[in-house]
Amino acid sequence: MLTRMKDNGAEFPSPTPRLRVLLPVLFSLLLTALLHANDADGPAKRGPDEVLLVSNENSPISKSVADDYAEKRKVKNVISIRCVDSAAKTDNETIPLAVYTQAIEKPIRDYLAAHQEIQFIVLTKGVPIRIRGAETGERGDRSSPDTPLNASVDSHLAAMDYQDIPDAVKIKITGSGATGVGWSNRYWNAKGPFSHAQYGGYLVTRLDGYTEADAKALVSRALTAEHGLLDGKILFDVQPIFGLGNKAEQPARIKGTVIKDESPWSDYNADMLNAHDLLNKRGIPDELDLTEKFIGHRSDLLGYCSWGSNDAKYSAEAYQSLAFAPGSICDTAVSTSGRTFLPTRGGQSLLVDLVAHGLTCGKGYTDEPLLQAIASPTILMDRYTAGYTMAESFYAASHFVGWQDIVVGDPLCCPYSGKDRPSP
Repeated sequence: MLTRMKDNGAEFPSPTPRLRVLLPVLFSLLLTALLHANDADGPAKRGPDEVLLVSNENSPISKSVADDYAEKRKVKNVISIRCVDSAAKTDNETIPLAVYTQAIEKPIRDYLAAHQEIQFIVLTKGVPIRIRGAETGERGDRSSPDTPLNASVDSHLAAMDYQDIPDAVKIKITGSGATGVGWSNRYWNAKGPFSHAQYGGYLVTRLDGYTEADAKALVSRALTAEHGLLDGKILFDVQPIFGLGNKAEQPARIKGTVIKDESPWSDYNADMLNAHDLLNKRGIPDELDLTEKFIGHRSDLLGYCSWGSNDAKYSAEAYQSLAFAPGSICDTAVSTSGRTFLPTRGGQSLLVDLVAHGLTCGKGYTDEPLLQAIASPTILMDRYTAGYTMAESFYAASHFVGWQDIVVGDPLCCPYSGKDRPSP
């Protein structure tokens, strides 16, 4: 019931006590609705002022790739480091912790201290990929405790300040013949744009490939895709021999601070199935293959998730026959898909081969990561096709930092973005 009150001779309704209680609730609901209406435009647009570009002064290729990226993306935050040139030979791709700390991390830390706007770090071909003797990472599970840990340079940088965050969690990780420790990624499965201030760490990617041209092409493809995607499909190559798992349980979170074994391989199949359902609801074309055959001979792929050389029916010829469209994104459940970015023989299937076949954005691993570290297909495809950058999509989909991960491509790549909005 409303009562009447007078103000300057005029009468107007006065809310009852019950209505006075409800008004703040109604206001909150209205505000929430307005915020969700804005979300329909897509996540915040990210810009070049949020990027720190890193080149290796000792690598002509690194300097050339950095100059190309700075020009194409109008990046002004650029620093040069002095380190061994990993583009020269395979042995240079691995460096000891002391070299990493002094030559790579220190100059980056010094720059970041004076530039709080940075959210993304871009490394270039010629910057080493692996640290031996890292503070986190893995070693063989039969090795002595004194055996140095290996971690990717990229993932170590991504967790640079985690040790100073009170609620950051370290996880002991064992499985697939490896044991070690990594940080639980605080941005995992986050529902909003990344910010260093909120989550800690940085989103680190690199521009790399077999050649200088391959590394530069990653940026050109990202820019091309932002002007419109081709009519391609996203391919999920499930291997049913491993079991299909329960897609309702995916993506699965890490529970506790100790991982004693690798997750069942059926989980990754289930995650691909869940991602397929998500894309169907969004009307995004995809191909879900449930046969035992390893799928090849596909062109204009816009996305790709598979078991790579871990597939029970893997075919190197089929893998090498895959071709990708600008804006494409990929991860494979392969332990050492990012072990090198130089020509090599033998071993597991490599991410760098797919870069040579037109891939725009991809994720690989320098050493054994366990299946838990592979990007969740559900989260990856959800974020990327909702308009998040490829860097936000990969890191939201990945459980660990300070681990073995390498994300390849332009972090600002965002071909599904909606209307431009300010960054957080």
